[in-house]
Amino acid sequence: MSEPTGPAWKGYRPEFDEQPGAGLRDAFARLYTPHRLAYIKGENKPAEGDLDPFCLIPQSSDADGLIVARGTYVYAVLNLYPYNPGHLMIVPFRHTADYSDLTPQELDEFGVFTQRAIKALRIASGAQGFNVGINLGAIAGAGIAAHLHQHVVPRWGGDTNFMPVVGQTRVLPSLLTDTRELLVQGWKDAG
Repeated sequence: MSEPTGPAWKGYRPEFDEQPGAGLRDAFARLYTPHRLAYIKGENKPAEGDLDPFCLIPQSSDADGLIVARGTYVYAVLNLYPYNPGHLMIVPFRHTADYSDLTPQELDEFGVFTQRAIKALRIASGAQGFNVGINLGAIAGAGIAAHLHQHVVPRWGGDTNFMPVVGQTRVLPSLLTDTRELLVQGWKDAG
């Protein structure tokens, strides 16, 4: 087999293609995303008794915390590890782990913010569909189970490709700070 060449192979390092006991080198390029390792390893994940990120974020400026909007009881924030560009979360200010513990006022604003997030994402990015949901508890997949949060993930036709499925990599077209600015404007326009 000849050595791969061309722009797709810039930075090609054959030593990463061969692993003892893993078989022969294949024709696939490798896209390394070492920044994702922090998430996978759980770095900066709060320890028992620590304040969680959802309690700390509101103490930051909106730009630093990636907050798109603040209400009286909840806020909308960009996910630091998004599934898709514009992945928002609706989070109560009050530290609570369970949806059934929300007060009627929190529950109302939680729903209003979810609706507004969907409108803002349609305006800002032309989203064609959404995955909206809560992973309630660690066993259900909540990354930070101690603080309730709802995901609003925008979707587009053809947005699922080989990168997340095979490459276990998300491709984001803009920096989170730039995405936040688009969504802040979309939030205003959705009002």
